[in-house]
Amino acid sequence: MSNRIIIPLSALILAIIFSAVPLTNVSSQDNFQQQVKTLFAPLPAAMESKDNPITPEKTHLGKMLFFETRISVDRTVSCSKCHLMSLYATDGLKKAVGNNCKLNPRNAPTVLNAADQISEHWIGNRVSVEDQAKQSLIAPLTFGLSSYKDVELKLKAIPGYDSLFRLAFPGEKDPVNADNFALAVGAWERTLVTPGRFDMYVKGDTTALTRTERDGLALFIKTGCVGCHSGPYLGGTMHDKFGPTQPYWNLTHSEEIDVGRFAVTKKEEDKYVFKVPNLRNVAMTSPYFHDGSVSDMKSAVKIMAQLEVNTTFDDKQADLIVAFLKSLTGQLPEDALTVPILPPEN
Repeated sequence: MSNRIIIPLSALILAIIFSAVPLTNVSSQDNFQQQVKTLFAPLPAAMESKDNPITPEKTHLGKMLFFETRISVDRTVSCSKCHLMSLYATDGLKKAVGNNCKLNPRNAPTVLNAADQISEHWIGNRVSVEDQAKQSLIAPLTFGLSSYKDVELKLKAIPGYDSLFRLAFPGEKDPVNADNFALAVGAWERTLVTPGRFDMYVKGDTTALTRTERDGLALFIKTGCVGCHSGPYLGGTMHDKFGPTQPYWNLTHSEEIDVGRFAVTKKEEDKYVFKVPNLRNVAMTSPYFHDGSVSDMKSAVKIMAQLEVNTTFDDKQADLIVAFLKSLTGQLPEDALTVPILPPEN
């Protein structure tokens, strides 16, 4: 199977009920906002992990390492190269560019609201943000280092990091290492939560969304989009086939056909299976899909309706969905809005 996580039965029943009620009535019901709570939830304050507790010292170091380019093979790559906060932690490119201008095979997804997802990367070949941070160090197309030992040598060559690592990982004899690099970066990424008007609406403020946005939300539910895009992140909780109704490239006009998780598992049922992206801040993170093949959100919405639920949206329906999706744009954390000053090399 494709590791698909089924939403709660109550959520499925609610979606069925909505599908039987005219949209104009659904969006005007007094209890609509309350019913939405069955399908969605507000964002947490932080994406906590028992395996990597968040501490001020760890996040302080992690933020610095997120912006650190000098440990990459050509001194140009950092986490922030592909995850620019000015672009809501994406890079605006179809496919990410790593060291020495090497082209990555897929689009760089945002790291905002990402740490609670089922996996990292489009094909789910990283189990957590910590795993992603660590493996990127020796990935040929990203940081490009030959070994984790090389990473440690580069970090230790910058004197200011020694004290920062010791503060973040007290009691360790030699804390400057790749594992702690990953833990620190992961801890900071776990604070990158972007609550917005949608969270206010789910919490009870019925005025937080406009009538048009509520109509878009009702259509989103009625059409069945919540089968994959539910919960606090509106996605990120399953791996699923992209294009169960027809080959995705028929509509995306992708330059290359990507086999998805098949590249990881070698299982036939995982062909064209990708991680379902979370839709938080989707209006800010084009281009869309694993290969960045579509830059316009309205076009992406129409394509998804055809590929996933075998539905054809007209312009008015697509505009309603887009209006709702725009309401998912949240506020960047204050700490993410400033660039850290990194320690000098001598």
